[in-house]
Amino acid sequence: MWLKRWTAQNIVIGGAAGALPPVVAWASVTGSLAVEPILLFLIIFFWTPPHFWALALFRNDDYARAGVPMLPVVAGPDHTRLQILLYTVALVAVAAAPWPLGYFGAIYGVASLALGGWMLVLAVRVYRQRSGSAALRATRNLFKFSILYLFALFAILLVEVVVAAVLRLIG
Repeated sequence: MWLKRWTAQNIVIGGAAGALPPVVAWASVTGSLAVEPILLFLIIFFWTPPHFWALALFRNDDYARAGVPMLPVVAGPDHTRLQILLYTVALVAVAAAPWPLGYFGAIYGVASLALGGWMLVLAVRVYRQRSGSAALRATRNLFKFSILYLFALFAILLVEVVVAAVLRLIG
């Protein structure tokens, strides 16, 4: 509650805290750190700003009335749209990285590129639509898809890991 009312970077700072659970879980189970949980941290971290700033764009008036310094209230919608686009580009790259690095296989890689490609299309639409009902629709579409994006990405990752484990057991 305090952070949200203190800085327009509340989503970025809060995103780091919200992205830590995979790292904490990995460290508690293995007693060490590795690249895999750091990649999961980065995926969640870079997902958080586009997700919440899209919400903040279409709820901008509510945040302004409440005195919450969300990025669209403080820096304006155009700057927020640019930040959404930049964070989405980083998200797509980070989310795809486990595949070429050899941590996850082709199923995850192709899914991350397909999901990331659509997330990027929606972020570009948000960036290009400056006002009116089209802009509102674009931000809502990005917000809604971002929920599906993170769920689907992690569900596919889980399925791939489980399938690989089963294949190792029977093979």
